[in-house]
Amino acid sequence: MSTDNNKERSWEGFYGPNLGYAQEQYERYVNDPASVDAETRSMFERWGQPPAAETPQASAAGAGTTIDMNLVKKAVAAGKLVANIRAHGHLSANIDPLNIGPAADSGMSSLAKYNLKESDLTNIPGELVWYNAPASAVTGADAIRMLRNAYTGTIAYEFSHVHVQEERDWLHAQAERIAPSFKLSSGESKELLRGLIEAESFEDFLHRTFVGQKRFSVEGNEATVPLVNELVKQLANNGAKDILLGMAHRGRLNVLAHVLGKPYSKIFSEFHHAPNRNLVPSEGSMGINYGWSGDVKYHLGANHELKMNETVQTRITLANNPSHLEYVNPVVHGFTRAAQDNRTQPGYPSQDQTVAGAIVLHGDAAFPGEGIVTETLNLGQLNGYNNGGSIHVIVNNKIGFTTESGDSRSTHYSSDPAKGFEIPVIHVNADDPEAAILAARIATGYRSKFKKDFLIDLIGYRRYGHNETDDPETTQPTIYAKVKAHPSVSHIYGDKLVARGIVTAEEINAIREDVLSVLKTAYDEMKAGETQEQVHQNTDVRAARQIGKIATGVSLEQLRQINTNLLQWPSDFKVYPKLQRILERRGTAFNEGEKIDWSHAETLAFATILAEGKPIRITGQDAERATFAHRNLVLHDAVTGDTFCPLHKLPEAKASFAIHNSPLSESAVLGFEYGYNVYSPETMSIWEAQFGDFANTAQVLIDQFISAGRSKWSQKSNLIMLLPHGFEGQGPEHSSARLERFLQLSGEENWTVAYLSSASQYFHLLRRQAAIAGTEASRPLVLMSPKSLIRNPRVASSASEFAEGTEFRTVVEQPGLGGKPEHVKRIVFCTGKMAIDLEDALDKSEDKDNDWLHIVRIEQLYPFPQQEIEAIIARYPNAKQLIWVQEEPQNMGAWFYMEPRLRAVAPKGATVSYIGRPDRSSPATGFQHVHAFEQQQIITLTFDQKPSLTYSNGR
Repeated sequence: MSTDNNKERSWEGFYGPNLGYAQEQYERYVNDPASVDAETRSMFERWGQPPAAETPQASAAGAGTTIDMNLVKKAVAAGKLVANIRAHGHLSANIDPLNIGPAADSGMSSLAKYNLKESDLTNIPGELVWYNAPASAVTGADAIRMLRNAYTGTIAYEFSHVHVQEERDWLHAQAERIAPSFKLSSGESKELLRGLIEAESFEDFLHRTFVGQKRFSVEGNEATVPLVNELVKQLANNGAKDILLGMAHRGRLNVLAHVLGKPYSKIFSEFHHAPNRNLVPSEGSMGINYGWSGDVKYHLGANHELKMNETVQTRITLANNPSHLEYVNPVVHGFTRAAQDNRTQPGYPSQDQTVAGAIVLHGDAAFPGEGIVTETLNLGQLNGYNNGGSIHVIVNNKIGFTTESGDSRSTHYSSDPAKGFEIPVIHVNADDPEAAILAARIATGYRSKFKKDFLIDLIGYRRYGHNETDDPETTQPTIYAKVKAHPSVSHIYGDKLVARGIVTAEEINAIREDVLSVLKTAYDEMKAGETQEQVHQNTDVRAARQIGKIATGVSLEQLRQINTNLLQWPSDFKVYPKLQRILERRGTAFNEGEKIDWSHAETLAFATILAEGKPIRITGQDAERATFAHRNLVLHDAVTGDTFCPLHKLPEAKASFAIHNSPLSESAVLGFEYGYNVYSPETMSIWEAQFGDFANTAQVLIDQFISAGRSKWSQKSNLIMLLPHGFEGQGPEHSSARLERFLQLSGEENWTVAYLSSASQYFHLLRRQAAIAGTEASRPLVLMSPKSLIRNPRVASSASEFAEGTEFRTVVEQPGLGGKPEHVKRIVFCTGKMAIDLEDALDKSEDKDNDWLHIVRIEQLYPFPQQEIEAIIARYPNAKQLIWVQEEPQNMGAWFYMEPRLRAVAPKGATVSYIGRPDRSSPATGFQHVHAFEQQQIITLTFDQKPSLTYSNGR
């Protein structure tokens, strides 16, 4: 009874519309507690359900006052109107400078939709309509007007998809309380105007001075430049020492000039010496510009240091990017995480998200169109990839090349894919640069407070065509009629400042003249000191050729001690019994007659690398356990599910070891790992594919960054790609890592491509790769990693093969063959699993007279070990057949790469032939019995001395 009395007394101050509103809020609370604000939620938790009025004539306060139920209904309707203004006000906002976007149904925020009139709202207190409203919102009509102004101006908000109540409350407060009172000082306004004039004048000067050259101008979206500058400033103020910036082509030169401070004269020099004025296709990607060594000017990045009192405060890095739109995104995210991680201590790296931030500029057609965008957004909150929130900016010019939005996306806004990841979105009219500055401050504030991504959709237009040699009126005549009649943002904003009395028209003209004078002076300086630079510079490969001389063996004493320590885990940690037995068998691996298998060799390599102070990072869809359950570097307690990584507690470790299961993504994850490695070159970074050919879906990253990044951009990487490869009857999509593609991309000693046949070779190759990390010799490693060979006893190695004095061998000769050099007629060359299959067949063969045969395993395919192979061939003067044997189809694998190289080293009179599967369109059969038959045929032909049975391609 006392509880009921307390409840009544708690609600006794509520009557009339207030009580009706409370009842309506309680209904929402019952259905979804998160749908009401935190204070109201607390009230319901303390007081329970509001009392219902017994009759329309009941006294609200015991004094005979009657409740106007019509007023209650109007208050409830007004509450729904407020909710819809917040959720859908953006549809009525003034965010399209030319009004060329798709029309939206904005009726959700009209009074008639809620059976309301202005007079109804006037009779309702503002506080009742807008909880915690400012004092100026006296009536409901005031509240609705103020909210409409807040949500339907030149800046519009989409926050309703953000599910965390605290975040949504903060965002609404920014829109409703902070934004309406936002105002730049006179000094800030003048600075903003000058920035717009500089951006516009720079583009105009290029357009008039270098007629017909492509520059992918930002005109129509000049507010991009002050927006990015404001983001940089705010991130720096929040503690960022590194700001990583990614973007495509449009506006890139302007950002280089006005954000990264690249001298005008250098930019002009690149235009002045560029011979590719009329190239097709539009990107100009066929051209080589004087002044650059390997790429066109609007692909190249730069670094810039912001200084305060002669001290470097923040470093800005603009990432190099290819023409493949948006593929730089994960690379920039990798840069950022690498800048945040401290890798100097054992265990996982310690991350400080405040010390680095990412800004990524997107195209409006590319953001919803390119899958790499959503793949990268998905990394945002994942443990191994988060960076405390990236700030995304869509530089939205409403058109992609010649394609309008109706043909380029199925969503209303370009930004809509971000909503699936609960990323707040602000749409900004690019003709209102002050709104862009406000958006930047909200975005950086949100990132600082909640450590999550934020998106700004800066909606402008494109003043010229896709590039400046393109005539857009052939495909968009009506749009460009509007563009021609539309004043530039610097004129629009200048007129506003004149009207406010902040500047005069004369002062604006003086700014324009001053900016133009600076541009002319820079051009004259360039002309006076011009020099014709080399078109293309050769890559220095001398350092790469020293890689083979690196000692990689480790003393057996150290290996034994490390091995013992790796088998220690907490006394109360219950390892899965089956796995425990497997691991404990490693304890005797260094005994006489015992062997070390592939996964054990990998763990020992990692441990010895950590002991030398080199950090390691390995990721992949199943990296902790590995696809084939061989790694198991993160143990799970069989009872509690707790985890333990032996490498994190290894006494010898002097650096961090990061291992993460990745999301089901190849492109974004591989791009992230490449970026991480480039930004932290001392780290040994590894990406492991679930199956090798899954790397197909990351081909852009492989082609444009990993294989060519050093040649195009002098970008050094020692990233390792582990690509499970081997024909074992598992079908077309689980056999081939497409070795042929990596060999085709090999040139200028850009990387190492290997396919190994023993655990010790893997140990030494990993240690060699770690040794070159951060040096001039650093190169990526592409490794055809094993599947069934992981547990094949023929691949396991004795302890002596890991010991001090041993090293990685690019070529390995088959033991037991070639002992009588004068008898050898045929030398078989092979690699990887094929070598193990041939060894197995040799041991099982009844005919032990194999003096006529020798087998050579090419462990490192690229760079091609020519000297080692020539030395081997020279020992066999009577060899008449050099045969390449492979399990892949003839048009795949290494044959087309190996054939000309074998011909170059073949003795006079010797033939070069091929044994393997014939040309195929699909890598492998899906039938186990067919696979087994084909594999046996290859082995039979290899050991058949009759030349007529050897399949040759006739060349």
